Amino acid sequence: MAIVAVTAGGRRPPCRRAPPAASPPARLSCRCATHAVPRRNVLSTMLSTSTVFLFGPKQITLAETTGGTFREYIDTFDGYSFLYPKSWIQVRGAGADIFFRDPFFLDENMSVEISSPSSSKYMTVEDLGPPEKAAERVLQQYLTEFMSTRLGVRRTSNILSASSKVADDGKLYYEVEVNIKSFASNNELAVMPQDRVQRLEWDRRYLSVLGVENKRLYELRLQSPEKVFKEEEGDLRRVMDSFRVNKTA
Repeated sequence: MAIVAVTAGGRRPPCRRAPPAASPPARLSCRCATHAVPRRNVLSTMLSTSTVFLFGPKQITLAETTGGTFREYIDTFDGYSFLYPKSWIQVRGAGADIFFRDPFFLDENMSVEISSPSSSKYMTVEDLGPPEKAAERVLQQYLTEFMSTRLGVRRTSNILSASSKVADDGKLYYEVEVNIKSFASNNELAVMPQDRVQRLEWDRRYLSVLGVENKRLYELRLQSPEKVFKEEEGDLRRVMDSFRVNKTA
């Protein structure tokens, strides 16, 4: 039988409800598959935004693509666009108009270079000559940039392919692929030749897409170490295929 307390005035005291019991903390579980997950797929689940940035007159749009593996970068001020792996991050102060790199594998990166409007009046990419001639120019530019004052450094290079294509925007583009290897000695001041043995420092694939618009030459550059190029080739070629130059106001 329930017992009810009554006050001296014959009234029951107000009921006081006990506070609700605190819910148990949520438990987080993690199941790890035994099969390997590609590095880029893991990172793509961590970074996911679609944003429009305004830098003075320059508008930059970052948009997700279907499937979520890539983002589209659109520069309406300078007049170009491309897809890039959404796990890559932008690096400022790299000297190019725009520069992205893989945050975990820094030797894999991409950039866009644009000729100065005051020093060039390109009408078409054919102003560079045929694709083979343009490839020689691209390779020489890379070698010039990689010139080293270190003793005992040697570079070897090879043009792998040079071609042209008309994209879905009706414009002509050149595509160039080159390989560059760098060799150096850890003991370049040694007296005996056998102590100055050169070893491979790096071995890289460079891919370029060239296009002309607004009387300017645009070059999309991609860099990948040869040891991972086969694994990344599909994504890199999709980036190449996506590059477009656009008319500016």
